[in-house]
Amino acid sequence: MKIGFIGLGAMGRAMATNLVNADFDVIVWNRSADKCKALVEAGAKQADTPADCAAADVLITMLADDAALAAVVDEHGLIEALGEHTVHVNMATVSINTARDMARRHADAGKAYVAAPVLGRPDMAKAAKLQVLAAGPNAAIETARPALETMGAKVWPAGEEAERANVIKLATNYMLVAAVETMGEAASMTAKYGVEPGDFLEIITQSVFASPAYQGYAPAMKARDYDNPEGFKLALGAKDMDLALAAAAAENVPMPMGAAARQRLSEAMAAGTGDQDLSALAEVSRRGAHLDD
Repeated sequence: MKIGFIGLGAMGRAMATNLVNADFDVIVWNRSADKCKALVEAGAKQADTPADCAAADVLITMLADDAALAAVVDEHGLIEALGEHTVHVNMATVSINTARDMARRHADAGKAYVAAPVLGRPDMAKAAKLQVLAAGPNAAIETARPALETMGAKVWPAGEEAERANVIKLATNYMLVAAVETMGEAASMTAKYGVEPGDFLEIITQSVFASPAYQGYAPAMKARDYDNPEGFKLALGAKDMDLALAAAAAENVPMPMGAAARQRLSEAMAAGTGDQDLSALAEVSRRGAHLDD
Protein backbone atom coordinates (compact mmCIF):
# COMPACT_ATOMS: atom_id res chain seq x y z
CA MET A 1 0.00 0.00 0.00
CA LYS A 2 1.29 3.44 -0.94
CA ILE A 3 0.72 6.14 1.64
CA GLY A 4 1.21 9.89 1.33
CA PHE A 5 1.86 11.65 4.63
CA ILE A 6 1.69 15.42 5.10
CA GLY A 7 2.61 17.06 8.42
CA LEU A 8 5.64 15.93 10.39
CA GLY A 9 5.24 17.60 13.75
CA ALA A 10 5.77 15.71 17.00
CA MET A 11 2.73 13.51 16.36
CA GLY A 12 2.98 13.15 12.60
CA ARG A 13 6.65 12.29 12.61
CA ALA A 14 6.10 9.39 15.03
CA MET A 15 3.06 8.14 13.13
CA ALA A 16 4.79 8.25 9.76
CA THR A 17 7.81 6.48 11.21
CA ASN A 18 5.62 3.58 12.32
CA LEU A 19 4.23 3.29 8.79
CA VAL A 20 7.73 3.21 7.31
CA ASN A 21 8.84 0.63 9.85
CA ALA A 22 5.85 -1.52 8.90
CA ASP A 23 7.08 -1.56 5.28
CA PHE A 24 4.39 0.63 3.77
CA ASP A 25 5.50 2.58 0.70
CA VAL A 26 5.50 6.07 2.27
CA ILE A 27 6.06 9.45 0.64
CA VAL A 28 6.23 12.46 2.98
CA TRP A 29 6.01 16.24 2.80
CA ASN A 30 6.41 18.94 5.40
CA ARG A 31 6.53 22.71 5.07
CA SER A 32 9.87 22.65 6.90
CA ALA A 33 11.64 20.18 4.64
CA ASP A 34 14.38 19.34 7.16
CA LYS A 35 11.83 17.36 9.19
CA CYS A 36 11.66 14.83 6.35
CA LYS A 37 15.33 13.85 6.67
CA ALA A 38 15.03 11.17 9.36
CA LEU A 39 12.09 9.54 7.61
CA VAL A 40 13.90 9.49 4.28
CA GLU A 41 16.86 7.87 5.99
CA ALA A 42 14.45 5.27 7.41
CA GLY A 43 13.10 4.46 3.95
CA ALA A 44 10.45 7.01 3.02
CA LYS A 45 10.49 9.11 -0.12
CA GLN A 46 10.36 12.91 0.07
CA ALA A 47 7.80 14.72 -2.05
CA ASP A 48 8.55 18.02 -3.76
CA THR A 49 4.99 19.26 -3.20
CA PRO A 50 1.97 18.15 -1.17
CA ALA A 51 0.22 17.19 -4.41
CA ASP A 52 2.91 14.54 -4.98
CA CYS A 53 1.63 12.77 -1.85
CA ALA A 54 -1.92 12.67 -3.20
CA ALA A 55 -1.15 10.01 -5.83
CA ALA A 56 -1.34 7.24 -3.23
CA ASP A 57 -3.81 4.68 -1.97
CA VAL A 58 -4.19 6.66 1.23
CA LEU A 59 -3.27 10.29 1.86
CA ILE A 60 -2.83 11.18 5.54
CA THR A 61 -2.76 14.78 6.72
CA MET A 62 -1.66 15.55 10.28
CA LEU A 63 -1.49 19.33 10.50
CA ALA A 64 -1.62 21.74 13.42
CA ASP A 65 -5.03 23.36 12.99
CA ASP A 66 -7.75 24.55 10.64
CA ALA A 67 -5.55 27.21 9.06
CA ALA A 68 -2.66 24.83 8.38
CA LEU A 69 -5.01 22.29 6.78
CA ALA A 70 -6.71 24.94 4.64
CA ALA A 71 -3.36 26.33 3.52
CA VAL A 72 -2.14 22.97 2.25
CA VAL A 73 -5.46 21.97 0.68
CA ASP A 74 -6.10 25.30 -1.03
CA GLU A 75 -2.61 26.45 -1.98
CA HIS A 76 -1.65 23.11 -3.49
CA GLY A 77 -4.98 21.94 -4.94
CA LEU A 78 -4.84 18.84 -2.80
CA ILE A 79 -8.40 17.64 -3.38
CA GLU A 80 -8.03 17.97 -7.13
CA ALA A 81 -4.71 16.12 -6.98
CA LEU A 82 -6.21 13.07 -5.25
CA GLY A 83 -6.24 9.90 -7.31
CA GLU A 84 -9.54 8.46 -8.42
CA HIS A 85 -9.50 5.87 -5.62
CA THR A 86 -7.32 7.70 -3.08
CA VAL A 87 -8.75 8.02 0.43
CA HIS A 88 -7.86 11.26 2.22
CA VAL A 89 -7.58 10.63 5.96
CA ASN A 90 -7.40 13.84 7.98
CA MET A 91 -6.03 12.98 11.43
CA ALA A 92 -5.72 16.53 12.76
CA THR A 93 -7.90 18.07 15.47
CA VAL A 94 -10.04 20.60 13.60
CA SER A 95 -13.24 22.55 14.15
CA ILE A 96 -16.66 21.15 13.35
CA ASN A 97 -17.05 23.72 10.58
CA THR A 98 -13.81 22.62 8.97
CA ALA A 99 -14.78 18.97 9.31
CA ARG A 100 -18.05 19.64 7.53
CA ASP A 101 -16.40 21.78 4.87
CA MET A 102 -13.74 19.18 4.10
CA ALA A 103 -16.33 16.41 3.84
CA ARG A 104 -18.52 18.51 1.55
CA ARG A 105 -15.66 19.58 -0.73
CA HIS A 106 -14.40 16.04 -1.14
CA ALA A 107 -17.91 14.73 -1.83
CA ASP A 108 -18.48 17.46 -4.44
CA ALA A 109 -15.25 16.41 -6.14
CA GLY A 110 -16.15 12.72 -5.96
CA LYS A 111 -13.25 11.94 -3.62
CA ALA A 112 -13.22 9.87 -0.44
CA TYR A 113 -12.66 11.64 2.88
CA VAL A 114 -12.27 10.19 6.37
CA ALA A 115 -11.88 12.16 9.58
CA ALA A 116 -9.63 10.20 11.95
CA PRO A 117 -8.36 12.33 14.84
CA VAL A 118 -6.42 10.48 17.50
CA LEU A 119 -6.36 10.27 21.28
CA GLY A 120 -2.88 10.22 22.73
CA ARG A 121 0.34 12.17 23.09
CA PRO A 122 3.58 11.90 21.08
CA ASP A 123 4.92 9.16 23.36
CA MET A 124 1.84 7.07 22.58
CA ALA A 125 2.23 7.86 18.88
CA LYS A 126 5.79 6.50 19.00
CA ALA A 127 4.55 3.33 20.67
CA ALA A 128 1.69 2.97 18.14
CA LYS A 129 -0.80 3.04 21.01
CA LEU A 130 -3.04 5.84 19.76
CA GLN A 131 -6.81 5.52 19.85
CA VAL A 132 -8.07 6.35 16.36
CA LEU A 133 -11.55 7.84 15.91
CA ALA A 134 -12.69 7.18 12.34
CA ALA A 135 -15.74 8.66 10.62
CA GLY A 136 -16.61 8.60 6.94
CA PRO A 137 -17.80 6.15 4.29
CA ASN A 138 -17.28 2.61 5.55
CA ALA A 139 -15.49 1.50 2.37
CA ALA A 140 -13.02 4.38 2.72
CA ILE A 141 -12.35 3.53 6.37
CA GLU A 142 -11.70 -0.10 5.43
CA THR A 143 -9.27 0.98 2.72
CA ALA A 144 -7.34 3.03 5.28
CA ARG A 145 -7.67 0.50 8.11
CA PRO A 146 -4.27 -1.24 7.63
CA ALA A 147 -2.51 2.11 8.02
CA LEU A 148 -4.72 3.22 10.90
CA GLU A 149 -4.19 -0.03 12.79
CA THR A 150 -0.44 0.28 12.30
CA MET A 151 -0.45 3.72 13.96
CA GLY A 152 -2.91 2.94 16.75
CA ALA A 153 -3.99 0.41 19.33
CA LYS A 154 -7.61 0.51 18.20
CA VAL A 155 -9.77 2.07 15.51
CA TRP A 156 -13.11 3.32 16.83
CA PRO A 157 -15.79 3.73 14.12
CA ALA A 158 -17.83 6.89 14.66
CA GLY A 159 -20.33 6.83 11.81
CA GLU A 160 -20.40 8.18 8.28
CA GLU A 161 -20.51 11.91 9.07
CA ALA A 162 -16.92 13.13 9.40
CA GLU A 163 -17.79 15.69 12.07
CA ARG A 164 -18.69 12.92 14.53
CA ALA A 165 -15.08 11.83 14.92
CA ASN A 166 -14.03 15.44 15.42
CA VAL A 167 -16.68 16.19 18.04
CA ILE A 168 -15.67 13.08 19.99
CA LYS A 169 -12.06 14.28 19.94
CA LEU A 170 -13.04 17.78 21.08
CA ALA A 171 -15.26 16.41 23.85
CA THR A 172 -12.42 14.16 25.03
CA ASN A 173 -9.90 16.99 25.16
CA TYR A 174 -12.47 19.14 26.95
CA MET A 175 -12.70 16.46 29.63
CA LEU A 176 -8.90 16.09 29.72
CA VAL A 177 -8.30 19.79 30.37
CA ALA A 178 -10.96 19.76 33.09
CA ALA A 179 -9.35 16.69 34.70
CA VAL A 180 -5.87 18.22 34.75
CA GLU A 181 -7.19 21.53 36.07
CA THR A 182 -9.17 19.93 38.92
CA MET A 183 -6.22 17.71 39.83
CA GLY A 184 -4.02 20.80 40.15
CA GLU A 185 -6.63 22.59 42.24
CA ALA A 186 -7.03 19.60 44.55
CA ALA A 187 -3.27 19.26 44.96
CA SER A 188 -3.08 22.90 46.00
CA MET A 189 -5.92 22.51 48.49
CA THR A 190 -4.32 19.50 50.19
CA ALA A 191 -0.91 21.22 50.18
CA LYS A 192 -2.41 24.03 52.27
CA TYR A 193 -3.07 21.40 54.94
CA GLY A 194 0.48 20.11 54.89
CA VAL A 195 0.00 17.19 52.50
CA GLU A 196 2.89 16.85 50.07
CA PRO A 197 1.52 17.15 46.50
CA GLY A 198 3.45 14.04 45.46
CA ASP A 199 1.81 11.99 48.22
CA PHE A 200 -1.66 13.20 47.31
CA LEU A 201 -1.11 12.61 43.60
CA GLU A 202 0.20 9.10 44.20
CA ILE A 203 -2.84 8.21 46.29
CA ILE A 204 -5.41 9.40 43.77
CA THR A 205 -3.66 8.03 40.68
CA GLN A 206 -3.27 4.60 42.27
CA SER A 207 -6.84 4.38 43.52
CA VAL A 208 -9.97 6.31 42.53
CA PHE A 209 -8.36 8.04 39.53
CA ALA A 210 -6.11 5.26 38.24
CA SER A 211 -6.52 6.25 34.60
CA PRO A 212 -4.28 7.68 31.84
CA ALA A 213 -5.81 11.15 32.08
CA TYR A 214 -4.52 11.51 35.63
CA GLN A 215 -1.52 9.19 35.64
CA GLY A 216 -0.08 10.84 32.55
CA TYR A 217 0.03 14.33 34.07
CA ALA A 218 0.59 13.73 37.80
CA PRO A 219 4.36 13.06 37.57
CA ALA A 220 5.04 16.49 36.05
CA MET A 221 2.92 18.13 38.73
CA LYS A 222 4.82 16.28 41.44
CA ALA A 223 8.21 17.28 40.01
CA ARG A 224 6.99 20.74 38.93
CA ASP A 225 8.82 20.10 35.67
CA TYR A 226 6.67 20.95 32.68
CA ASP A 227 9.19 20.99 29.83
CA ASN A 228 8.13 17.81 28.09
CA PRO A 229 8.68 17.58 24.32
CA GLU A 230 6.55 14.41 24.32
CA GLY A 231 3.69 16.10 26.13
CA PHE A 232 0.49 17.93 25.19
CA LYS A 233 1.29 21.62 25.03
CA LEU A 234 -0.86 23.90 27.12
CA ALA A 235 -1.45 26.21 24.15
CA LEU A 236 -2.85 23.30 22.14
CA GLY A 237 -5.15 22.51 25.04
CA ALA A 238 -6.43 26.09 24.83
CA LYS A 239 -6.96 25.75 21.08
CA ASP A 240 -8.94 22.55 21.52
CA MET A 241 -10.97 24.03 24.37
CA ASP A 242 -11.92 26.93 22.10
CA LEU A 243 -13.05 24.48 19.42
CA ALA A 244 -15.05 22.45 21.94
CA LEU A 245 -16.79 25.52 23.33
CA ALA A 246 -17.58 26.72 19.80
CA ALA A 247 -19.06 23.32 18.93
CA ALA A 248 -21.19 23.42 22.09
CA ALA A 249 -22.37 26.98 21.43
CA ALA A 250 -23.39 26.08 17.88
CA GLU A 251 -25.89 23.58 19.29
CA ASN A 252 -26.81 25.58 22.43
CA VAL A 253 -25.16 23.14 24.81
CA PRO A 254 -24.20 24.83 28.10
CA MET A 255 -20.65 23.98 29.21
CA PRO A 256 -19.97 26.24 32.22
CA MET A 257 -17.03 24.18 33.48
CA GLY A 258 -15.36 24.66 30.11
CA ALA A 259 -15.53 28.43 30.41
CA ALA A 260 -13.84 28.26 33.81
CA ALA A 261 -11.13 25.91 32.53
CA ARG A 262 -10.54 28.16 29.52
CA GLN A 263 -9.96 31.10 31.89
CA ARG A 264 -7.32 29.09 33.73
CA LEU A 265 -5.63 28.27 30.43
CA SER A 266 -5.54 31.99 29.64
CA GLU A 267 -3.94 32.72 33.00
CA ALA A 268 -1.32 30.04 32.39
CA MET A 269 -0.47 31.36 28.93
CA ALA A 270 -0.27 34.92 30.26
CA ALA A 271 2.41 33.60 32.61
CA GLY A 272 4.39 32.41 29.59
CA THR A 273 3.75 28.68 29.88
CA GLY A 274 1.92 28.07 26.60
CA ASP A 275 4.72 25.86 25.26
CA GLN A 276 4.88 23.80 28.43
CA ASP A 277 2.97 20.62 29.18
CA LEU A 278 -0.72 20.90 30.06
CA SER A 279 0.14 19.88 33.62
CA ALA A 280 1.57 23.39 34.10
CA LEU A 281 -2.03 24.34 34.92
CA ALA A 282 -1.10 23.23 38.45
CA GLU A 283 1.09 26.30 38.81
CA VAL A 284 -1.90 28.60 38.28
CA SER A 285 -3.59 26.94 41.26
CA ARG A 286 -0.42 27.18 43.34
CA ARG A 287 -0.13 30.91 42.63
CA GLY A 288 -3.78 31.45 43.51
CA ALA A 289 -3.29 29.61 46.80
CA HIS A 290 -0.05 31.54 47.55
CA LEU A 291 1.76 28.28 48.19
CA ASP A 292 5.13 29.69 47.19
CA ASP A 293 4.91 33.07 48.93
